[in-house]
Amino acid sequence: MTDDEPAVPEIDLPGDAFDAVLDALEEREGAAEATEAGEIAETAETAEGTPEPIRFEGFSVARDGDGNGDGFRLAPVDGEPLTGLSERELHAALDERAPAVTDWYVFERVVGEFGPRRAFLRWIEDADGETVAARYAALAEGLERAWGQLRITATVTDRGERRYDVRHADDAGVPIDELDAYEDPLDAREIVTFDEKGRYRPLKTAPTLASGWVYPDLGPRDAYELVETVYPATVANWHREREGELDVTHWRETMARQSGIYGVIQTWDRGEGHEHVNWVAEACCDDSQCLKRREWEYDADTDLDVDGGDGVFPCREPCSVVVSAARTWTRLESEQPRTYEFELTPSEKAQIEDIIDAVADGRIDEIREADTREGANRYRARFLRAKRFDDAGNLGGVPTDPDDAP
Repeated sequence: MTDDEPAVPEIDLPGDAFDAVLDALEEREGAAEATEAGEIAETAETAEGTPEPIRFEGFSVARDGDGNGDGFRLAPVDGEPLTGLSERELHAALDERAPAVTDWYVFERVVGEFGPRRAFLRWIEDADGETVAARYAALAEGLERAWGQLRITATVTDRGERRYDVRHADDAGVPIDELDAYEDPLDAREIVTFDEKGRYRPLKTAPTLASGWVYPDLGPRDAYELVETVYPATVANWHREREGELDVTHWRETMARQSGIYGVIQTWDRGEGHEHVNWVAEACCDDSQCLKRREWEYDADTDLDVDGGDGVFPCREPCSVVVSAARTWTRLESEQPRTYEFELTPSEKAQIEDIIDAVADGRIDEIREADTREGANRYRARFLRAKRFDDAGNLGGVPTDPDDAP
């Protein structure tokens, strides 16, 4: 090994992985025999009844000769093939190449079929871009990936098995015994229901996931199940997007199918542009409010002016939270504007702006009670209320509805 080559950990070929190789060879023999007998459609690989080899990184394995039990053949990509191998000799040859074999076994047999789960688990370790050696070296140290507020750390055992530590990103580096440890991915349904303050989370992709927990030792399938429990459908939509199959439903189409109490939203769109949808997207779909990356626009031909965010997983249509909020805003925006006159000092005007910003950005809890220099400080807000509100709670003594004036 040169200084530039990764330090690949020692891997012992497990019996399950070797048995899977033998099973796969038998499956290929059966397919080839069926093709030769005309039982299935011919393909280029099996047109002459020759079993397709199992392809690993750097070499392939097949039955030697005509596939009738004459031994095994191991063919390196570069170099002379090893032929006429007995089962024991094949095992010894594969044991020398255990990282490549166990890598094949993990994704072909443990993870299974092509689809979102397999694509996601391969993405965690960049299996479509890095060599087995590079990945195993990284896995030996602990390979980290972020998915929303999750931190996923993948490792490899001395048998080539994948293990995953999944926790909140804020708990990176916290010892396991200082966190609440879980094993069953479905237990995460309780974790995702409430935020740190015990408030219900209506939007599971909001950046309000509570911390203080860990799944320290998950296998591939359970790791995937946990991610889907914390962030439902995010992997599936991410995979569809990667495959060019993400079906996006834009604002106008989504609102057109609203009915009942939500049908009022359609009255907001009067053909006068889409500035109101920009306001909705800025309010609800910013990275500070939702971890998805918004892919829907006003319609298929009209993009919104608001950035869609930087999330790794896409948002394919306005969600129920957006629809519910839009219904409220539709009713509020139907009001006619009025002019109100009252006096504020420049500092008071700036303070009101600070209060609105702090509430909108969720920073109220960050403002210390003793820091009265902050416009949204609680004592400063109370002072402003004492000074500028009348006994009826009207700012500047001006009633909101002129009919309420004394």
